[in-house]
Amino acid sequence: MELLKGLPLRRTFLAVILNLLALTLSTTALLGSYWCTGTQKVPKPLCGKSKASQCVGVPMPSDADTSNVSSEDTVHYSWETGDDRFAFRYFHTGMWLSCEESMEGPEEKCRSFIELSPPAERGILWLSLGSEMLYISLLLISFILLMVEILHTGNPVCGMKLNAFAAVSSVLSGLLGMVAHMMYTQVFQATVNLGPEDWRPHTWDYGWAFYMAWASFTCCMASAVTTLNTYTKTILEFKRNHIKGYDGSLKDHAQHHQCFIQQISSYYEPKGKAFHSVSEGVDFYTDLQQKILQREPELDLDEVLGQTIGEDCC
Repeated sequence: MELLKGLPLRRTFLAVILNLLALTLSTTALLGSYWCTGTQKVPKPLCGKSKASQCVGVPMPSDADTSNVSSEDTVHYSWETGDDRFAFRYFHTGMWLSCEESMEGPEEKCRSFIELSPPAERGILWLSLGSEMLYISLLLISFILLMVEILHTGNPVCGMKLNAFAAVSSVLSGLLGMVAHMMYTQVFQATVNLGPEDWRPHTWDYGWAFYMAWASFTCCMASAVTTLNTYTKTILEFKRNHIKGYDGSLKDHAQHHQCFIQQISSYYEPKGKAFHSVSEGVDFYTDLQQKILQREPELDLDEVLGQTIGEDCC
């Protein structure tokens, strides 16, 4: 019981810190929209009164020649090839939203990433979102179990059970988080190739939310390993101490039994007769009991043995 009361709280505190860090990082990454960032190549808008920079200037004819200039020539001129006719706007995408820089103002234009993804990939995206939510939920359950283990120190056995459940919850959450991150990566790459033409990125890379999500997975697995190590080491130490105590008690019991047989034999054995083995002593003890019961019924065997042990102690 002393071993159970002295659970390694340092490892438990470390597991709690890692679990809390994983929970914070995963929640921030899920709510953020910076899983992937990059630029989109879009044609510059026409210059006008509200747009004087980052635009394409179209020569406007005079009022007399307005009827002679067709709209097709104007549109054809604004879509001429060359990088000077295009702008590279910044965008960032998360699990929920995809926001891109607006060419008409400083504000951003956001759209639902679920609607941008191809219809064939939306099921995988929903599975990714569900796995991410389960990942966070299991992390929260593991954190609560570890906190209860730290605060509930009255019953060490119950604390060990809480430690085991917390370890299992952490392992399951880590596996779900890994699957969720991989599925989202697959959906995003499919959206880059098959998504709407006005959204497809020109260049892209993973953002800080993506790396934060994988850092959360790393902390989660570290917490699970720490918790399992605490539980396993406690169980092994308990079994080792239990076996040592059992061997010691068994050894003392065997010595006491042998001493008892020697005392009985030396008290009732006729002179000139000696024991050669413990088995002979046991047989003699059985015969002795029968003789005492036959000859002296009024004499209790326990009294005889008590007097013998009191007089001759090993």
